Amino acid sequence: MAKYHGKSKRTKTGGRRKPKRKKRKSELGREFLEPKIGEETKKKLRTMGGNGKTRLLRTNKVNLTDPDSGETEKIDIENVVENEANPHYVRRNIITKGAIIETEKGKAKVKNRPGQEGTVNAVLINE
Repeated sequence: MAKYHGKSKRTKTGGRRKPKRKKRKSELGREFLEPKIGEETKKKLRTMGGNGKTRLLRTNKVNLTDPDSGETEKIDIENVVENEANPHYVRRNIITKGAIIETEKGKAKVKNRPGQEGTVNAVLINE
């Protein structure tokens, strides 16, 4: 079900706000498509103004940046180790911004929003 992202009918103190206009389609949000680990699949969406957005549904690759050398390379994702957004995302291997993922080179933190941008970019964590 779509989520309304416009202003509430109530103020934060509980008072009633008088609406100046009706709800608009542009104020509706979309469902969260969970980017998981698997064979890479993407979905293209039409956004406001006729523009496009690529949603990532599944991926097994990450653009991993080493902060010491500054080099970036594409390597495999093994699994999700930790996710602050929701602890249940770890066992379902859902990748969101801020998630800690296990790669061939070690643990890495996801620095972008894969469901919005269509790729997974991460920075290697030095432990």
